Amino acid sequence: MSGHSKWATIKHKKAKTDTQRGKIFTKIIREITSAAKQGGGDPGANPRLRLAIDKGKEANMPNDTIERAVAKATGSGDGVSIEEITYEGYGPAGVAIMIEIMTDNKQRTVSEIRNIFSKGGGNMGAAGCVSYLFKKTGSLVFEKGKVSEEELSMAAIDAGAEDINVDDEMIEIVTRPDDFVKVKDALKAKGFTPASAEVSMTPSNAVKVEGEEAKKVIKLVSMLEDHDDVQAVHANFDISADILEQAS
Repeated sequence: MSGHSKWATIKHKKAKTDTQRGKIFTKIIREITSAAKQGGGDPGANPRLRLAIDKGKEANMPNDTIERAVAKATGSGDGVSIEEITYEGYGPAGVAIMIEIMTDNKQRTVSEIRNIFSKGGGNMGAAGCVSYLFKKTGSLVFEKGKVSEEELSMAAIDAGAEDINVDDEMIEIVTRPDDFVKVKDALKAKGFTPASAEVSMTPSNAVKVEGEEAKKVIKLVSMLEDHDDVQAVHANFDISADILEQAS
């Protein structure tokens, strides 16, 4: 789940990861496998694989599990063909939603995702219906109060960050997708470890959603995230921290 309420969304996501670790591992393994198949098994030469492995480590995935996934992907045996697709649609209150999918059965998956949209009060749309509202960016989020804002900002600028966003709870370092790993490594080398780090789809504008409509949006996004073939869900909602925390 990625939306406009960045820090509250991160806490909501972490709480969900803790309660669904097995399902999260399955999704990350699929991501590692796909990245290794497409770009090779060396994370030093395959940035996408490096990001997937980092995601696994951040979720406390055992190293041998990661190594087996890479070895399986780069082995000579035939495996199941996994197709990567992006679906788009609208949720309650007109919230734009993008869903990253990895599936071995596109026909089955599209039917199930359409059904989830319908049950959640939304509508699945045609390709391109909401993608223009999002931009792919790297995001490194640090909890405010645990780092020096000035030192972090200077280090981020030196490393090639594109932008810095600050609010009452967090400092977000924004990067171009291709610079994400470089900036992340440079900041870690200087002792700055992010609370959240990902390449994601950032909305160009946000839809403020309140009350019951906000709860419906969270329910729909959660149902989509729970689908076995869904790797990530991006949405342009702006929902209060209180409502997001109640959903955790």
